[in-house]
Parts: sequence; C-alpha cells; structure tokens
Amino acid sequence: MNIHSSKELRRYNYLINEINASYHELSLTLGLSDSAMIVLYAICDNDGSCLLKDICRNSGVSKQTINSALRKLESENIIYLESAGMKNKKVCLTEHGKLLSNRTAGQIIEMENEIFSSWAKEDVGKYLELTERYLRDFQERSARLKKKYE
Repeated sequence: MNIHSSKELRRYNYLINEINASYHELSLTLGLSDSAMIVLYAICDNDGSCLLKDICRNSGVSKQTINSALRKLESENIIYLESAGMKNKKVCLTEHGKLLSNRTAGQIIEMENEIFSSWAKEDVGKYLELTERYLRDFQERSARLKKKYE
C-alpha cells in the first residue's frame, strides 16, 4: 500500500507538532514537567481547584500520568487533594502552589488570551469553528475505523 499524506495534512501535522513542542519547551523553561504543567493549568483555569476526573478528561492525558504528577506536586507542597463526594477528588492549590501556578500556568494562560485578543473576533471564531469541525469529523471516522477492529 502506497499512502502518503497530502501537502495540507503534512503542514497541519507540522504545525500541531510545533505547537506541542513550544508548550513542552516553555514548561521546561518554567521548571515543570509537561504533566505538572497540565495539572497547574487546569487548576488555574478553574479558579484554584479542579476535579481530578476533569483534569484527565480535558487534558487527554492518562489517569496514571496525572496521578504521578499529582503525587510529585503533593510531595512538593504545591497541591493537596480533598474528597469531593463518593469517588471524586478535588485538586487544590496550596499557598505555595498559588504562587507557582501564577508564575507558570497563569503566565501561559495570559499569553494565550493576549494572542486571541490580538486576532479579529471573526478569525478567532473561524479558527475555533474549523478546529471543532476537524475534531468531530476525526472522532466520527475514528469510531467507524474502531468498529472494523471489534
């Protein structure tokens, strides 16, 4: 089989990979692993606390990886866990964690907001609309492909 990605798909994949690499490099520059940054970002984005299941669901990162990051952050007195019902845990920032998250994830969120604010409102809307459309189409086609292997 001789299948090649289109020029547009290669460009899309390159851009996605470069964006991911930029986030990775920035996390390292700020002294955090990718998974620690994901946790702090989620908590920052939710006003200082977030359900563990939401961090996993919204990040696309495995529960095992997130749990490893949580253990490390907890041992460094950056976060603590609270019970949030029968099976749920809430991840909260300590005072030290609030300072760290403002200096790291908070700066990234601020930078991202500045980028979107610098774009025309229509461009932001179109970018999000097309990204959502690509995601929906990919999920639908993935489901069909998965059924072939079940």
